[in-house]
Amino acid sequence: MEYFIAKFLHIVGAAVLLGTGAGIAFFMLLAHRTGDAKVIAGVARIVVIADFLFTASAVVAQPITGLWLASTAGYALTDSWIVVSIALYVVTGLFWLPVVWMQMRMRDLATAATASGSPLPAEYHTFFRWWFAFGFPAFGAVVAIFWLMITRPALW
Repeated sequence: MEYFIAKFLHIVGAAVLLGTGAGIAFFMLLAHRTGDAKVIAGVARIVVIADFLFTASAVVAQPITGLWLASTAGYALTDSWIVVSIALYVVTGLFWLPVVWMQMRMRDLATAATASGSPLPAEYHTFFRWWFAFGFPAFGAVVAIFWLMITRPALW
């Protein structure tokens, strides 16, 4: 029973990471495409809250449930698919942390533009381009981790 609880919690955490990441990217992209600073500020405010509430919680839970699952299932942390999964998890975090900061900056810049009645500044657009670019490796790494968890290949 312990194995199934650990597996369930680990899968739910992984789904939260993937789902929240995809949802945040979708809503931020659609808000950006409006070009409306007020819309962008509102969506970015909600996205930042979602990232701290859902993504950050799952980021903390995944290593805990992963270690618990590996222990109860009898997997060695040196199994190649686990080593690569952990490396990809670190890569994801290295891209996610700056993305959260960029979202907060874009929110603040859009809020300031709304308050002053001015257009979005060039700095906002620069942050958006970087935010967009950082999303691909982070999302790709999470998808690769899903594949590794499902297939558990012997990579070496």
